[in-house]
Amino acid sequence: MNKEHPPYILVKDKGHLNRIAAELKGEAALGVDVEADSLYHYQEKVCLIQISTPLQNILVDPLSLDDLSPLAPVFSDPHIRKVFHGADYDLRSLYRDFGIEVNALFDTQIAARFLGIAETGLAPLLKKRQGVAVDKKYQKRDWSERPLPPAMLAYAVHDTCHLLPLSRILERELRDKDRLLWVEEECERLSQVRFVPPNGDPLFLKFKGARKLDPRSLAVLESILQLRDETARRRDRPPFKIIGNEPIMEIAERKPMIEKDLADIKGLSAKQVRVLGPAILKKAEESLALPENQLPAFPRKTEPRTSAKVSRRVWALRTWREQRAKEMGMDAALVCTNAQIEALALACPKSREDLEGVDVLRAWQRRVLGKEICDLLKRSQEGRVRPQRGRRSRVR
Repeated sequence: MNKEHPPYILVKDKGHLNRIAAELKGEAALGVDVEADSLYHYQEKVCLIQISTPLQNILVDPLSLDDLSPLAPVFSDPHIRKVFHGADYDLRSLYRDFGIEVNALFDTQIAARFLGIAETGLAPLLKKRQGVAVDKKYQKRDWSERPLPPAMLAYAVHDTCHLLPLSRILERELRDKDRLLWVEEECERLSQVRFVPPNGDPLFLKFKGARKLDPRSLAVLESILQLRDETARRRDRPPFKIIGNEPIMEIAERKPMIEKDLADIKGLSAKQVRVLGPAILKKAEESLALPENQLPAFPRKTEPRTSAKVSRRVWALRTWREQRAKEMGMDAALVCTNAQIEALALACPKSREDLEGVDVLRAWQRRVLGKEICDLLKRSQEGRVRPQRGRRSRVR
């Protein structure tokens, strides 16, 4: 295979797709990636699916096909390894658009993290492990445009044609460190992610900084977010291309009443003020007129009161995690997440049998780290592990 300009097959009709799907059923492993149009449309969609075998590269054009079901058995087959890089978004997209579920996943980004590799992006990984330079200049292009230029199709092939060799390199390194089963367990859990459609909750719940706003400002924020969403849907544009988050937050805080107030808001262009200004001012006015009993409130998290013993366990576990991560050459969050630490501190397991009841732990964590965790918690319970003055931790 020509590494500089790898050949590819473009699949655009049902008969061709059926033939390709039948061929793929005989493969042991596939490199997979998808391209979408989230930067260009309100409702994002998968625009291209790249699949590489050891001998050929296949580009499936979903916009030319009304049925991708022939691929579903290939992706769900537990005997065919599917190699992705940073699979979370791709898995959700494939399930959302086509109902495709992926089994036997191997994510090279997860593998890189468990090997302690600092730069886990595909381009630096390929450069370091295979000496392959990948140009990412088409990463943010509109993949819904048709016909796709040959240069973009060639770019798409490069996202998968190196995945199988890369996965074999990383797999060998994981075996040498006895961590392959850890990665396979993480990949198995990742393969269960699914796209979750909007549930009608207020938009401010997912808006950064909303928690700090008072109810009146929150009402203004929600009204502007709803306006942005309605406008984006009507124009078929991503919401962030209608109005950015920073000016929206400033509108919520300053509550403009006249057009001149809008002109002073950083990040709002003259065109946005001219086109959207009247609607923004109307929404702000309506929000300011709401009775007090109709104002929204951000749900407040109630932090559980924890005893000094639990706080001591949290501190001990965090201190242990940092040291263990250094020894293992891994990100501390992979050794034990904050949520896992909190669950362990509250449950305080004293044996490996007790650890089975802490369902947030992975099997590899129980197997590899279980005894250390139990011994540490036992020492903490006996008062032999104490936080330094001023370093007491809380469960959050």
